[in-house]
Amino acid sequence: MANPKFDRPVAIFTGLGFPHEIESVLDAYHFLLEWKGIPDLDQRGAMEVCRKALSGARTGHDARKAFQRFARNRGIVADMGYGRAASSLAEEWLVR
Repeated sequence: MANPKFDRPVAIFTGLGFPHEIESVLDAYHFLLEWKGIPDLDQRGAMEVCRKALSGARTGHDARKAFQRFARNRGIVADMGYGRAASSLAEEWLVR
């Protein structure tokens, strides 16, 4: 079983809003298996791509793209969260 590393990690928010870096196909696959949200096509599709990447039938790049799409659609990508927080803070400052 191969475990391709991602060319760069996907930083996501987990648990109490702490960022966590998903660095490999196996990390992504475990995260998707443990996902407590409502299962849907994005999750199942990302799991399938990760499963195939672990067996060598797909690339780590394919798995990263599928996992990132899943995370973006859930709004848990850390970059997105930081942007929303900064925007919210800026609005707060402008209102006062």
